[in-house]
Formats: sequence, C-alpha cells, structure tokens
Amino acid sequence: MLRILFLGDIVGEPGRKAVISRLKAIKGEKDVDFIIVNGENAAAGRGITPKIAIDLMRAGAAVITSGDHIWDQQEIVEFMGMEPRMLRPLNYPKDTVGFGSIVLETAKGKVGVINAQGRSFMQPPLENPFLAVEAEALRMREEEGAEVIFVDFHAETTSEKIAMGRTVDGLVSAVVGTHTHVQTADEQIFPGGTAFLCDAGMCGPLESVLGREIAPIVERFKTATPRRFPVAKGRVGIRGVLVDVDEKTGKATGIKRFSEDLEVG
Repeated sequence: MLRILFLGDIVGEPGRKAVISRLKAIKGEKDVDFIIVNGENAAAGRGITPKIAIDLMRAGAAVITSGDHIWDQQEIVEFMGMEPRMLRPLNYPKDTVGFGSIVLETAKGKVGVINAQGRSFMQPPLENPFLAVEAEALRMREEEGAEVIFVDFHAETTSEKIAMGRTVDGLVSAVVGTHTHVQTADEQIFPGGTAFLCDAGMCGPLESVLGREIAPIVERFKTATPRRFPVAKGRVGIRGVLVDVDEKTGKATGIKRFSEDLEVG
C-alpha cells in the first residue's frame, strides 16, 4: 500500500508557514509515502514564487500543483520551465511554458501526478480537460509505466469535478478537486477503483472568507464597489486528504479527509 497526502490550496503566509512547519511531522504521524500540495495561492494569496516553491519542496512536498492563479507572480514563469515538480494545468496550449504532469520514482514504485483546470465559470478558458486528462493518464501508463496516478482537478463546479472523476474511474488512482477552498464531505471510491473528493479545502486562516479578511469582502458584497482583499491572520486550518493505493494495480483502497487546526506565529 502506498499512502498519498494531498493538501488543498495554500493561502498566503499563514497557510504556507503552517504547512512548512507541520509537513514533516504529519508525514511521520500518518505514515505518508508521497506528498502533493496545491500552492497557487501561497504568495500573498495570489500565485507562487520560486522561493516559496523551493521552501515547500524542502519541507517535504514531492510535487506542487496549481490553477488559475499560477501566473500571478511574474518571477514564476522562468522557474516553471526549469522545475518539472512545479505543475501548471495540463490543458494549457501545448507550447505554454511549464509542465502539466510528472512521473516520479519512489521506494514503492512510480507515482504520476496530473494537474488540470476546469472550464465552467473559470478564467482563462482552457482546452478540454476531460480529453487532456484521459489522454495523459493513458500515456503515463503506457509510456512511463505509472500505475499510481493522482489528479488535482482545479475547478469551480461540483458537477464538473464529479464528471471528471467518473470519466477517468479505473484509469487513475484518485481525482481530488481544488479551487473552492471549502473541504467537501463526499469522499468515496468509485466502482473502477478511483478515489474521489470534490474539494480538499484550503490551508489558510480560519477566521476569514476563503482565507481573506472578512470585512472588505462583506463590504464588497454589500456595496458592489472594489475592495482589496488582504490575507487574514490568526489560527490556520490545514485541510487535505489521505489516499491509500495498491501500488501494483493503481487502484485506491482507502480515502480519508485530513483536517488540523493550529496557531501560527
């Protein structure tokens, strides 16, 4: 059995500090073999920088996934072309800088990771993620010999996320959604052996609106006028999922939500 820990969208300094401080301990406590984190909101709530990506990898993340905010920090563009463990959505046009998937060797065999972005209510509108993920998973199995494949599907709607999970059921080990920052309670294993969760949640401030300060967002809703949305402070929730996979067949044998709250200095 191979155990994967996946952590949802890391939001700003509070989120990344919490993850970096706890990742090694969580790995030991939960007997984790492979760690993936979504880092697309790690730099002040929008995007990620090379330094933050390196810090997360040094803390134990094998792969960092992203989403619609991946290009918000200008310095990440060059880094994306050099670091294959820092993923952007697979379904960008083929000449886009960076990598949408990766296969890594582990002590328990090869592990593949695919990052894709949905199209419903999402900007920018990318290529069809269903066709892209299906084709890439098949390629990773046939050409690279990866039985264990994890998909981070960064999408807005539950229907699109569930449809993705059903589309690749039996072809990948897990499909877990990100982007909405709210951990869902629909964890399950589909008939073909693919573990699924609509959203892993976020790693960010608890007293917030999706990781941002409450007052300016409330004002925005009440007045419809522009506001800045600083990242909130205070206690942080780390949210994610643990997925157990039979490394020989690539089929999931268990899925459990991960949740931990802590103070961040």
